[in-house]
Amino acid sequence: MGNLNHNELKSFLDEKYKQYNNIKFISTDPIQVPHSFNVKEDIEISGFLTSVISWGNRKVIINNAKKMMSFFDNCPHDFILNHTEKDLKLINSFVHRTFNSLDLIYFIRALKYIYNEHNGLEPIFTDNCLNNSTQNSIHVFKKIFFEHPHDKRITKHIADPYKGSSAKRINMFLKWMVRKDNNGVDFGIWKNIPTSYLSIPLDVHSGNVARKLGLLNRKQNDSKALIELDSRLRLLDSNDPVKYDYALFGLGVFESF
Repeated sequence: MGNLNHNELKSFLDEKYKQYNNIKFISTDPIQVPHSFNVKEDIEISGFLTSVISWGNRKVIINNAKKMMSFFDNCPHDFILNHTEKDLKLINSFVHRTFNSLDLIYFIRALKYIYNEHNGLEPIFTDNCLNNSTQNSIHVFKKIFFEHPHDKRITKHIADPYKGSSAKRINMFLKWMVRKDNNGVDFGIWKNIPTSYLSIPLDVHSGNVARKLGLLNRKQNDSKALIELDSRLRLLDSNDPVKYDYALFGLGVFESF
């Protein structure tokens, strides 16, 4: 289908976006974990931690994200701010692939620092957008997040687009927080970042579909591929380019396109 013209491609992707961007999507996706909360801080903390472990089997991701929330008595914001060292010792059993209990404990402490000293996650990302993009925000966020002493291996769990990564998981988190429509999937609780600044959560599924559709030429799913795909999607919808993540992901995962 790589020979579709602009209008045909836009029509096809708009149709697939509408097909997959609805509340039925939630039941099979990790976004269901933050959807179990109603308070802004609980949504963003649970969303952030869920996105951090969002690689591999989606059922396992969802189960382990729920397990993390159970460590917090399903009150993530209160736990982040008020946990004790005794509370942290109960987390020693946690593991998701290469993300283990030591990583999670550091993330809890770093989040406490961010909520106490930076007024939460949102201001860091909002205040550091550059060139109509959130990618500099991700770079700055990672530096702030790892300001405290830490094992170097822990830093791999947050990507840096300035070091060649497509930063799929944190771009997904930003999409959850910033995008707002009437379909009930993304939250749109962060009001001061334009949706036009967002980048698509580029992974193996969306990347392969994008190549088949002629939206992406670069073979690696890295930061250069992200820039290429973002630029093409902005031509299809300059205000909300990442809505097409639903189309690309849906085609790849549910239709084996």
